[in-house]
Formats: sequence, structure tokens, C-alpha cells
Amino acid sequence: NHDDPFLQVQADVLSALNTSRPLFASYLRIRSSASSATSPELREARSELEQQLQDLGQDLEDLIESVKAVEHDPYRFGLEIDEVERRRRLVKDVGDEVQNMRGELLRAVNDAQTKGKGVVNGDVLPDPASFEEDEYAAFEQERQQELMHEQDEALDGVFKTVGNLRQQADDMGRELEEQGELLNDVDNVADRVGGKLQTGLKKMGYVIKKNEDRWSSCCIGVLIFVLILLLVLLLVL
Repeated sequence: NHDDPFLQVQADVLSALNTSRPLFASYLRIRSSASSATSPELREARSELEQQLQDLGQDLEDLIESVKAVEHDPYRFGLEIDEVERRRRLVKDVGDEVQNMRGELLRAVNDAQTKGKGVVNGDVLPDPASFEEDEYAAFEQERQQELMHEQDEALDGVFKTVGNLRQQADDMGRELEEQGELLNDVDNVADRVGGKLQTGLKKMGYVIKKNEDRWSSCCIGVLIFVLILLLVLLLVL
């Protein structure tokens, strides 16, 4: 069904996911070769990937909402159980891949890298930038945790909304059932009243017919009497 909103959002999600994958690969490559977490190139790659994942997460929320809305009664929406299961797997797979990308964003630049660091007597001297890296890594980790927390809250809101809609649908279903029962009762009463009316009309017709037969007999008797009387008068006169 081309009008199915899930299929439309699904196309957007898959397109966004295909865009995110090369950005993610590029970020990993830059991170592996970066000597500092404050590298402009690394920051740019991180920012671009974060924005892409944020947009992808919003579309993914729409997919989750769509699946929740149809999974309790798929036949009502013209869907088969297999199609609902496919949609669930799609949402889970995309969600896992997005979660993996976000997990990589939480990781700081590998501390074992020694680019730009001096070596004295075989010991690696601390890089002055490492102090800034630690602060930046902590900041980025806190930022990612906040983003994930916001997404969790948004998903909770979606689930609550779907739950409310489901409750409203159940209430409407019960009201329709009650109204259907009332209509059935009205139909039964109407049938009984109609039957009684039919019986009354039949009885009334029978009485009228009997009365008509009785009056006809009386009229015929009177006419016969009059004719006999006239004949007698004619004979006498």
C-alpha cells in the first residue's frame, strides 16, 4: 500500500542510514589517526555524524510509533502478522546500528597513540594536550549521555501516547458494543409490538367480516318478506 505511512518513513530511515554509514566510517578513520581529541577535522566529523544520527533517531521514533499502533490489531489495518514481525525486526536492527554508532561517539581518542609525544629513556612523556583531551572526552561523554537520555524520554512519551490511544480505542469499542446491544433490544421490542399489531388487525378484520355477513343476511330476509307481502296484496286485490 503506497499510502502506508510506515513505508514512507521506512524509505526515509533507510536513506538516512545509508548516509550515516560512510560518515561513521569516516569518523572512525579520522579518530584512529587523530593525535588530539580537539582536532578540527575530528570535531567536524563528529558534529556531522551526530547531526545525522539525531535526524535518523527522529525518523526511527516515528517508525516505532507506527509499529506500536498496529501490532495489537494488524488485521484492522490490512496487515498480516509476518509484515508486523518484519517491521519489528527492521526497527530493532536500525536501532541497534544507531546505538552502536552512538556508542563509538562516546569513546575518546585512543590514549595509546603517541603521535606528537616525546620519548625520554624509553618512557612516553605526557602530552600537554592530553589534559585538554581528558576534559573534552568527559564533556563529550556527558553530552552523549544527555542526548541518549532525551531520546529515551521522547520514546517514553511516544509509548505513553500510543498507550492512551489504545485505551481510547478500547473505550470506544466498548461503547459501540453497548450501543449495539441497545439497538438489538429496540429491534426486539419493535418486533414484538409489530406482531401484536398484526394479530389485532387480523382479529379486527375477522369481526368486521362477521358483522358484514350478519347485516347482509338481515337485508336479504327483509327483502324476501317485502316481496311476499307484495304478492299477497296483489292476490287479494
